[in-house]
Amino acid sequence: MSTELETKTVAKTEPPKKQKVILLNDDYTPREFVVEVLQAVFRIGGQTAFRIMHTAHTQGACVVAVYPANVAETKCNEANDLSKHAGHPLQFTTEPED
Repeated sequence: MSTELETKTVAKTEPPKKQKVILLNDDYTPREFVVEVLQAVFRIGGQTAFRIMHTAHTQGACVVAVYPANVAETKCNEANDLSKHAGHPLQFTTEPED
């Protein structure tokens, strides 16, 4: 009978990297359009969408939400595409979560 212990190596998976989606203020895009994009792309309710838009308007930028990196990039691109197709300079960007 052997008294040796068998060692198993278990790979530890890291949680997916997270990214913040950030709304950047501009002085040309109508506020109503910004709220519509927040509601359509990010599924944010009316009052919350208005608060995010207003914060970006007064502070210059506002974090919309935090997602896994691939989801954040997709939502950011979708929002920017909607803005571009509507002829507005509205922009969203992403950055790593702290």
